[in-house]
Order: sequence, then structure tokens, then C-alpha cells
Amino acid sequence: MSVCVIIQRKVEDKKIASQLAPLIVRLRSQASIQPGYITDQSFASLDSEGEYLVVSTWDSMDSWNNWKNSEQRQSIQKQITALIGEETVYRYYEPVVGGIIPRFEAAV
Repeated sequence: MSVCVIIQRKVEDKKIASQLAPLIVRLRSQASIQPGYITDQSFASLDSEGEYLVVSTWDSMDSWNNWKNSEQRQSIQKQITALIGEETVYRYYEPVVGGIIPRFEAAV
């Protein structure tokens, strides 16, 4: 089953953002050739300046975890963390049918 990975970063300083951009480009280009990668898109917040999201789709959590934990990605991520001064936030989602997953249904 495919998974959607939401990656959130906050970068308010334009100088830091300009230094960050090439690292993000490297991450995206390297991710795109990893086994299990499907697609990704980047977004800038309209109501929270400096907040960015990457929405990345993978064929499985295993594929994503292999990439996330790779030495190549970890090296780039360490540089990103050093630049922005805080940890990147990751959230994981799975597709749902009809908008509800049974395990979240309220008990009657």
C-alpha cells in the first residue's frame, strides 16, 4: 500500500532559505531515483510565512524508511538541520476509502 510522507520545515530567514534551496534540490533529485519512489510536490504556506511542506508518495513505508535512513540522505539532512536550527517534522499517511479507516471508528 502506498504511503504519503509530509515533510515540514520552517525557514524565516531569506539568507538561510537561499542556502537551503540547493540541499532540497539534491534531496528531491536523489529521492526520485530511489526504489519505491512515486512522486513529490513542494508547497509554501500562504498563511504562515517561511513554512514549507514536501508531500512525497512512496510505494511502502519500507521504501521510504530505506531512503530516509540512507547515509546519503542523512548527510544532506544533517546540513539542513544545522542551517534551520531545528528538526524537520515528518508525518505519515495512508490512503483511505470513503474517508474513514475502520480502526478510527467510534465505539457505539
